[in-house]
Amino acid sequence: MLSYYKTVDGSITRIGGCTKGCWINCVEPSDSEINGLISDFNIEPDFFRAAMDEEESSHIDHEGDNTLIIIDIPVVEKEGKNITYTTMPLGIIATEENVITVSIKDNSIVKEFAGGAVKNAETNLRTRFILALMLRVAVRYLQYLKQIEKISNYVETELRASMKNSELLQLLDIEKSLVYFSSSLKGNQITLEKIMRGRVIKLYEDDQDLLEDVLIEVKQAIEMTTIYLNILSGTMDAFASVISNNLNIVMKVLASITLLFSIPAVISGFYGMNVSNIPMASFWFPTLITAVCMLIGYFILRRKNML
Repeated sequence: MLSYYKTVDGSITRIGGCTKGCWINCVEPSDSEINGLISDFNIEPDFFRAAMDEEESSHIDHEGDNTLIIIDIPVVEKEGKNITYTTMPLGIIATEENVITVSIKDNSIVKEFAGGAVKNAETNLRTRFILALMLRVAVRYLQYLKQIEKISNYVETELRASMKNSELLQLLDIEKSLVYFSSSLKGNQITLEKIMRGRVIKLYEDDQDLLEDVLIEVKQAIEMTTIYLNILSGTMDAFASVISNNLNIVMKVLASITLLFSIPAVISGFYGMNVSNIPMASFWFPTLITAVCMLIGYFILRRKNML
């Protein structure tokens, strides 16, 4: 689907067709729509193939007057009660007069720009608009990282009380999300550093300041991701040790109980043999012996912290 937007009176507004200085948003574009854009803007077909590849990493390509910038953006997905985070590529094609964004599915970042929620986004200023888009992506990473921290703290609190598999699996999903974020953010940082050299996209003085702000946000997100990963990894190891220790305690208690209950079996087996002249073969004596032995065994096990 193709949508056309242009900044009118300081606000991004949807327009009916392509004009000079507009932003073209492509979400799950059809083959005919892609072929139309390739023909109208003389774009390399590989640009769209790269932008539509789910496994494409962040990079920059330049061909003629067109430049392709692919960045990884954060995506939140809800599966039942669990929330998982992942990343997806967003292709940004800078033509001579327009900016084209290509994504494999709709996402909140593009929606915010299309809905006019982002102020001072000028579609006719290509470089400024691209950097504003990247800044929004970096800010969204930071927002999701704060959400991940809150979810992680909540799950850790629940895990302390219950030790259920569901909480452990949720921590595993969070760790996986942080790994995705770390990999994508580092790729985005490399791409931004290439842009900063000014060889691919022409940068003006104000653009340079905005690009530095984007890099600062990305580096902060990378640092936060690394810290959260280290904390979560330590937490998982600690809970694994606690679970293992609890299992050892349970096994020790069960072994002690088994040992105590083996005493009646031994004594009853001895007095239940079909042998004559067993001393004190009346009912009360084996019962008394059993009770005394079990009591002695219980106190011995208690002294050794086995029960």
